[in-house]
Amino acid sequence: MGARLGCGALLFGPVPQGRARRPNGARRMSQLSLFPDPPGAPADWVPTRAAGLQRLNAWVQNAGRSYAGQRNFDFGPGKHTRVSALSPWLRHRLVTEPEVLEAVLARHSLSAAEKYVQEVFWRAYFKGWLEQRPSVWSAYRTDLNAAIDALEADGALAARYDAAVSGKTGIAPFDAWMQELAQTGYLHNHARMWTASIWIFTLRLPWQLGADHFLRHLLDGDPASNTLSWRWVGGLHTRGKTYLARADNIARYTDGRFDPRGQLATRAEPLSETAQHDRVSLPVPDSLPGSGRIGLLVTTEDGRPETLDLPHPPAAILGLSAEAGRSALPVARLVTAFSHAALDDSLQRAADHFSAPASRGDDVDWSASLLDWARSARLDAIVTAHAPTGPAASRLARARRDLDQAGIPLARAMRPYDRAAWPHATAGFFKLKRKIPQILAQIGLHS
Repeated sequence: MGARLGCGALLFGPVPQGRARRPNGARRMSQLSLFPDPPGAPADWVPTRAAGLQRLNAWVQNAGRSYAGQRNFDFGPGKHTRVSALSPWLRHRLVTEPEVLEAVLARHSLSAAEKYVQEVFWRAYFKGWLEQRPSVWSAYRTDLNAAIDALEADGALAARYDAAVSGKTGIAPFDAWMQELAQTGYLHNHARMWTASIWIFTLRLPWQLGADHFLRHLLDGDPASNTLSWRWVGGLHTRGKTYLARADNIARYTDGRFDPRGQLATRAEPLSETAQHDRVSLPVPDSLPGSGRIGLLVTTEDGRPETLDLPHPPAAILGLSAEAGRSALPVARLVTAFSHAALDDSLQRAADHFSAPASRGDDVDWSASLLDWARSARLDAIVTAHAPTGPAASRLARARRDLDQAGIPLARAMRPYDRAAWPHATAGFFKLKRKIPQILAQIGLHS
């Protein structure tokens, strides 16, 4: 089927209100947020590491050969049992990719679990690819803002967009998927592919607006996977190769629930762009401070702060969310609730592990929040997990410049898994695919 968009929604992701600020730019974590069950959301999608591990342990037996044959079937809301649906936890690294791979390979051989293992690595591929071509993200954001402006100026375009996002196009499967997305924050990967294809080739809407809508409504919305998956469907990622949603394919893999014969585009002419996105060098880990009082910054990009290889325990811990930076349009409530509660869970574990005070900062102005926190906690330096290209990375870059001027270095620690996988994400996925056994060995897993 070409480049996958992430069975079990491992890939095709991913908007993104500030609080009243305390004088030191942070609020005390007196009690962790509880995640309310939103209408239509699975009761087991609780944004904690414990819930993610429970899901992994319950599902891992299905990651073998049966997964390869059943992963493409979308039986509808509440029936996504043929895929792991681990992506919301993986997106925030409440559960990490190596943990999933270790659990799978402890139960299955690499050959038996090949398809599922590849789906895990698609996430690393997209992140590594975008790290080496960050101009793709910048161009998407620029074009998205222009498309949002066009909605204000073009009434006909706005009407077609509104019909699409509200699920009122008259194309039954598309409308059902848009409603499921709004109600649950999740879609089966195959439904994501079909939806994107219909959006681009049948409804003739700007792909950036569709990618933005997904990013603002998916619990697992990821800047790299989401942006590059939409580009792949439209023929921009792999130049000239598109994905066309076909009525017979939809009928087969929805078990006959839908059959939109005569309603879909029959041709998928590739989109084009004039921009050239040259490859740049991958980031290298920063040197971590060996002495002094360090603060640990936890973001919604990495929910396993207690496993970072720090030179010594932090004196204080701060949590910041970048969800508000995903789009100029409002983020879905489900997404902010999940992300914020996931951050609270990460902060609690870090506070327990390091025996250090943890607080939440002002998400609107990271620079001010970090400066206030660093001064009040008398920090000599700040350490955080590397944030891949996206809203969090952009905010960190701006904050780092301000911190440098104040004489407070901010160092980024990189995960061994990313350092092992990203260098192979220079072209198509299959270059990385061939290196999977090597990457597994490099991170200490045996196939």
